[in-house]
Amino acid sequence: MQTTFTDDQLKDPGIQRANDILRACVHCGFCTATCPTYQVLGDELDSPRGRIYQIKDMLENERVPDAKTVMHIDRCLSCLACMTTCPSGVHYMHLVDHAREYIENTYKRPFTDRALRWILAQILPYPMRFRWALIGAKIGRPFRFLMPDARLKAMLDMAPRSIPPVSRNDDPQSFAPVVTKKMRVALMTGCAQKALNTDINDATIRLLTRLGCEVVVAEGAGCCGALTHHMGKAKESHATAAKNIAAWCAEMDGAGLDGIVINTSGCGTTVKDYGHMFRNDPLAEDASRVSGLAMDVSEVLMKLDLPEGDAKHTVVAYHAACSLQHGQQIKTFPKELLKKAGFTVVEPADSHLCCGSAGTYNLMQPEISGQLKARKVRTLEAKNPDIIAAGNIGCMMQIGSATDVPIVHTVELLDWATGGPQPRALTEPGKKVPEIPILR
Repeated sequence: MQTTFTDDQLKDPGIQRANDILRACVHCGFCTATCPTYQVLGDELDSPRGRIYQIKDMLENERVPDAKTVMHIDRCLSCLACMTTCPSGVHYMHLVDHAREYIENTYKRPFTDRALRWILAQILPYPMRFRWALIGAKIGRPFRFLMPDARLKAMLDMAPRSIPPVSRNDDPQSFAPVVTKKMRVALMTGCAQKALNTDINDATIRLLTRLGCEVVVAEGAGCCGALTHHMGKAKESHATAAKNIAAWCAEMDGAGLDGIVINTSGCGTTVKDYGHMFRNDPLAEDASRVSGLAMDVSEVLMKLDLPEGDAKHTVVAYHAACSLQHGQQIKTFPKELLKKAGFTVVEPADSHLCCGSAGTYNLMQPEISGQLKARKVRTLEAKNPDIIAAGNIGCMMQIGSATDVPIVHTVELLDWATGGPQPRALTEPGKKVPEIPILR
């Protein structure tokens, strides 16, 4: 693609990066075949190729974006399926993130949009605030019909049936390995996940220590910054990311780390991109060190000696989170691990398509998100699974709200198969529990 940025424009590192990405695009349109919003809406402007043209026009002309352009860019899930499909290596993620930051700095949204985005940015990255918000949502749910905005209704619907108590395992501390020490790793405990489902971190700690890892929860680490980063709020996202960089570098320079383990794949995609985010910042070197050590929990488990399990006669439908399969290009590890543990693993049709969760997307674009959720649940249930497994809390909440098949994190199943407790989701009332017990 030809671009016409001026020399002065190209002095801006963000514009220079956008220019490189735009020039890689050859207009082939392969991306439209795997773009969820194009599949649902059928509008070229809601495809990656269409959004690329809009972003190019906006940036080259330094124009204040109009409401139509903002709408089409807002509708992007950032699922990154287009990056997996693209034969030219167009790094769409960096381009759309830059466009969102540009929109945040130049476009004045309607008051309700600004208010909702501010609320999400002030609540979701903070576990205790989020807990209080979930309690408020549960109280307010009977009055859902009074809400004038579908986005407010979606926020009320987000609250789970029960809010788990705080897990003290998420406090800064170190967990000794149960067997001979093989690795020392830091566990990113996250933010929203700590409020929605404390079992995931607990299972991760049990599993890793059982397999020979010393697991450290670093003092000062918290939200990865993804939620605000994808809203274009660079100042907020960089501030939270910088705290993580400081916390993990302190561990690296102290007792040392062999990895930074992340069990929420959306966070993993962002942490692995810290090197890019901070490339023009004094923290550039430390950010690059952190990105280099960041690993999805499945990557770590592939390095460890997960024991072979007996056949469980239990069918697990594996949902591949977009941030894992497209953002991090990790496609086989979770399935291999589940199979090694003895589960029968199946995949739904169109497994490359997003479930519609996508961070805050299900809250800000509830209609499109709902269509994608219904589509994903249909394809999963068509496999008649006993359990659905996923590696991202957002996907688990999204899919779990529309099916009676229990959904659990991959780590919870692996923990259970190697001696841990039965995942709580398998004992919830109203869920279709496997008739054959996993552990005999």
